[in-house]
Amino acid sequence: MYIFKNQNCNKGHQWWCHFKHGLTKIVGAFMLLSWLISCFPRFAVAAVQQTVRGKVVSAEDNTPLPGVTVRIKGEQIGTNTNAEGLFELQASTNSVLEFSYLGYVSKEEPVSNRMQINVSLSPNIQSLEEVTVSVGYGTLKQKEVTSAVAHIDTAQFRQSGARNPLDLIQGKVAGLQVTRTSGSNPNTAVAVQLRGVVSVAGSASPLYVIDGIPGGNMDLLQQDDIESIDVLKDGSGAAIYGSSANAGVILVTTKKGKAGTSSFTYNNYARKEYVARRPNTLSAEAFREKVNSGEINQQDFGQNTDFYDMLINHSNLSNNHNLAMSGGTSNTNYRASVNYRNLEGISLANARQEYGARLNVNQKGLDDRLNVMLNLATNFNKQNRLGGGGWESEVFKNPTLSNFNEDGSYRFDLISTNEYARLMQETSWRKQQTTSGDFKADLDLLPGLRGSVFGSYQRESRNDSQYAPQNSEGSLENTDYPGGAWAAKGDFLSESYAFEPTLQYQKLIAEKHNLTAIAGYSYRYYKEEGFNAENRGFINDLFHEDNLGSGTALIDGKAGMSSFKNDNTLIAFFGRINYTFNSKYMAQFILRREGSSRFGDNNKWGNFPAVSAGWTVSEENFMKNVTFVDFLKLRAGYGVTGNSGFANNASRVTLGGGGRYLYPDGFYRETYGPNRNPNPNLKWETKRELNIGIDYALFNSKLSGSIDVYNRKTNDLLDTYTSPQPPFIRDQIYTNVGSISSKGIEVAFSYKAVDHRDFKWSVDLAASTTKNVLDTYSNDIYTVEYKTFGSIGGAGDLGEAFTTYEGEKVGEFWGKRFAGFTEDGKWLFYNRNGEAVRNDQINNSKDRSVTDLAPIGNAVPKYYLSLTNSFKYKQFDFRIFMRGKFDYDILNTMALSYGNKTWSGNLLKETFTEYSEINDTYMYSDYYLESGSYWKIDEITLGYTFKLPSKLIKNLRVYATGQNLATITGYSGNDPDLVSDTGLGNPDGNDRRLGIDNRSSYPSTRSFLFGLNLAF
Repeated sequence: MYIFKNQNCNKGHQWWCHFKHGLTKIVGAFMLLSWLISCFPRFAVAAVQQTVRGKVVSAEDNTPLPGVTVRIKGEQIGTNTNAEGLFELQASTNSVLEFSYLGYVSKEEPVSNRMQINVSLSPNIQSLEEVTVSVGYGTLKQKEVTSAVAHIDTAQFRQSGARNPLDLIQGKVAGLQVTRTSGSNPNTAVAVQLRGVVSVAGSASPLYVIDGIPGGNMDLLQQDDIESIDVLKDGSGAAIYGSSANAGVILVTTKKGKAGTSSFTYNNYARKEYVARRPNTLSAEAFREKVNSGEINQQDFGQNTDFYDMLINHSNLSNNHNLAMSGGTSNTNYRASVNYRNLEGISLANARQEYGARLNVNQKGLDDRLNVMLNLATNFNKQNRLGGGGWESEVFKNPTLSNFNEDGSYRFDLISTNEYARLMQETSWRKQQTTSGDFKADLDLLPGLRGSVFGSYQRESRNDSQYAPQNSEGSLENTDYPGGAWAAKGDFLSESYAFEPTLQYQKLIAEKHNLTAIAGYSYRYYKEEGFNAENRGFINDLFHEDNLGSGTALIDGKAGMSSFKNDNTLIAFFGRINYTFNSKYMAQFILRREGSSRFGDNNKWGNFPAVSAGWTVSEENFMKNVTFVDFLKLRAGYGVTGNSGFANNASRVTLGGGGRYLYPDGFYRETYGPNRNPNPNLKWETKRELNIGIDYALFNSKLSGSIDVYNRKTNDLLDTYTSPQPPFIRDQIYTNVGSISSKGIEVAFSYKAVDHRDFKWSVDLAASTTKNVLDTYSNDIYTVEYKTFGSIGGAGDLGEAFTTYEGEKVGEFWGKRFAGFTEDGKWLFYNRNGEAVRNDQINNSKDRSVTDLAPIGNAVPKYYLSLTNSFKYKQFDFRIFMRGKFDYDILNTMALSYGNKTWSGNLLKETFTEYSEINDTYMYSDYYLESGSYWKIDEITLGYTFKLPSKLIKNLRVYATGQNLATITGYSGNDPDLVSDTGLGNPDGNDRRLGIDNRSSYPSTRSFLFGLNLAF
């Protein structure tokens, strides 16, 4: 079918071109018509105008309410109260003023002959129920939601300066793991996992939807532009996104323009970072003493060097600036923002500088029947990617050496890299631009019937460049071109398109039956391409990487060059029905039918249904006398989602180069042959999930929250298996086999402990527990009893830490059980009979009926917990955020490699205390497994909001935040928070593995931030 191919007019797809051109004309005429209508003059008979002043306060404690919207009913005229709750506007004697404020009950006041109108607004105790959450292709009131959805808004965001938008919600959503395995490195992403592992080899990343754009690029988001983040946690809600939603859906809503007087906001912060935890190695003096005493057989070179400290950027200072302006009328409103951010890592040559802008415009027309929304966003960033690594090499180098020779030149040797010299001499830059634009038009066709058209475009381009000069270590030590410089460049471009028209029908029948239905079509097209080239043997450093062709290696045929291009198409038809009876009983039905070019010829289409129901128990007559219950809802949902996150063309036979060979004509030419087996039966992974939950608000909404219990199972796991030959050409095939499951409990609640006029105290908690099992990994054709994960690396060729058998838990360490040491310091381990034997007597077989290996721990935290305490005293605000992980193990590979005197460089101090008995080679066993449980005071913020007499300043708040202030743990390695807790043990995007402490971990940092929030 054409839908699964690149639509190109030059390749005969004229129907697509005609469709695009026709759609462009229709949309253009549509926008022109709405503009013309909006320009028609309006005439009205003016009544007597007068100046009306007043003050708006809270009825609860009589404190002024800043930012209250004050509007003349039925007109576009309005204003907002200032920091003192004061307002002023022109109104006629027969006008009615409307007062509205989030979280408070709106009020109307007639003007009559009054020139002073003071108003008190009462808190809306049902605000929990009235919160609007995004659910995909629409919104629902939280009281109407029947699936598991978490809603986080700006008031709950973290305040320590987000490097990635997901940093804002780390620890805030029960069941969602957000782990920064590369610490505060500004050029790395976070690892994200929702409700456990759902795939072995397919995509494990949630689907990100930004303002309706599926697969939105998170690089386009700045923390001050985000209004809220919603997480669709279960299948009954995520099924609306089909085969993209197996790992969950994260919906990001940015701030939009609102009717009212024009306003400006300026937010900034400056942040300083310090090393919070570093490996506990010997100082140069201590190392020298060990050498002189004969405790280690090393050489004293006479220097005193802290190699680790030389990589630290002690002068780091990060800052962020965001200026936004918004305003407009009820017919046209806007919000525009510009952002500058300069992030400096704790490592030298490790930084990111960004410039960004975002624009939102909303226009109504056709007597308010038409609403058009336009969003544009762009981000330019330049990354210094040279630094951020090399920590292992430097921290465990002989500290009596130096980075310099006696003449001041850099010291190089053939057994290690001078990382400091590398950072001073070489360069590695990335220049990146990311842009998106989306357009949505809503038209009320008939009462209750609305048609919508949504279209979006995203583009990411980046240019990478690296250079190592002639006098760099890598150039001097290169054997092919000694002393010749090295250079490389690469380009990448991706573009994605989405077009989604929908019809929505809403009807209230007999004041009791509320029906909402939506039906739509989705078209997505994605393509990417890239080019890379490198050359060596440059005879000077004049051009750096900007003259690649002049390197000698190209002449000799030893330069490198590669390129690629691929694309994929996805289309879908979807629908959702929401029904509510008498505000008590709710039901939701979803069906999505989806096709993808990635699937095999026999499985191009898939169906993803879901159903959920809710019962608002608190609305029943038998609950009327239960006065402490304000809101109580039971809900249950079942849904099917898929995972199509695998390589393009994975189902097809593809050709690859087989090497250059001499042809009969005397020339060498490239040969080609199949490098992949076709699989016409390849299809999506399918996850089926049952979720049962409860939402509640008690004691006049003083205590509110939710509890969810879920059970999910993913079938038809994607992975590579050994294929029989014949009938297959290659010995491996990508196919669907096996299943993986998880079950767990999630708890979230908020408690208003104290709510007085001058003092308020609230508590928020999020907790979860998960059990993840690899159920099967075989079928009738392919049999695999176990999978190994988690390369240990380092000295000793110790293999992989995890052996996951069918039917066993994910993250299970398998290895030898430590039994002690012999008198001369050799390892002893228990065999399967419980006898202490030497290492050479251990049976290392993977056959569980004979092996001496055993499960020795688990790397998946059993419990997650976060706790936020928020205080407000008059104009002061104070917040403490704490979080932790409990009941799991970490493999301390630093102790394994550098707590052993076999190593020829620097050592951990524990080598001579805790590990002093070892007089043997490196060995993986439970000896190096430690409890990773910790509790962290992760963030403390103190703020002050000024009360200014000026009418020009609406809000002024200053604040200070300390991040990663204290960690309570028994773990002796790096910060346990930086150890990966996601995946099966394969490397993540930062080359980190589940439960394995990385020997070259980016330093754990403690930061202090000072910020300003200004509105005028």
